[in-house]
Amino acid sequence: MKLSKYIDHTQLKADATKSDIIKLCEEAKQYDFMTVCVNPCWIPVAKEILNDTDVKVCVVIGFPLGAMTTESKVFEAKDAIEKGADEIDMVINIAKLKDGDYEYVKNEIYQIKQAIGSHLLKVIIECCLLTDEEKVLACKASVEAGADYVKTSTGFSTSGATVEDVKLMKETVGDYAKVKAAGGIRTKEEFEAMIEAGAERIGTSRGCSLIEL
Repeated sequence: MKLSKYIDHTQLKADATKSDIIKLCEEAKQYDFMTVCVNPCWIPVAKEILNDTDVKVCVVIGFPLGAMTTESKVFEAKDAIEKGADEIDMVINIAKLKDGDYEYVKNEIYQIKQAIGSHLLKVIIECCLLTDEEKVLACKASVEAGADYVKTSTGFSTSGATVEDVKLMKETVGDYAKVKAAGGIRTKEEFEAMIEAGAERIGTSRGCSLIEL
């Protein structure tokens, strides 16, 4: 797989305007990235621009805190798919995991996966807020619930992806799911290190500088 297809070209800032999303999508077309990753309100804009390409639209759900009710996340995910999203990146309920409510976390992931069917589901576990034991539990819950990927970070918390976390996550999910590294990946060296550690998707707002045409 060529390097550009590892990248989810990302713009999730609250003050990102329509022109920012258009620029994101045009860059994704130019560099042939795997997806653009945007907030749900930008689905129609992204779909229109990317309509005649193989660049997909990835949308975040329960973002960035993950503290919404399961019902609200399920609705948000279904609504995003109905509006044209190809992939869903959801944030787990971090507090429920830290409280030891494993079944809540697993059930929420399961319900969202059931709601979106064959569309890819990536589960953001927000590694920077978890112990290694909690990271393993979150990854196991994701696999048991049928998720397609586990993802390191939102990029909106205390830190982003690390090579150590990617390795731990990959060791945990094995061949049952894939790993997406996101948050703070700024150099080609970091990009390549994440792939070497086991990441099969990279979320970054710096995709253009990471890939040479």
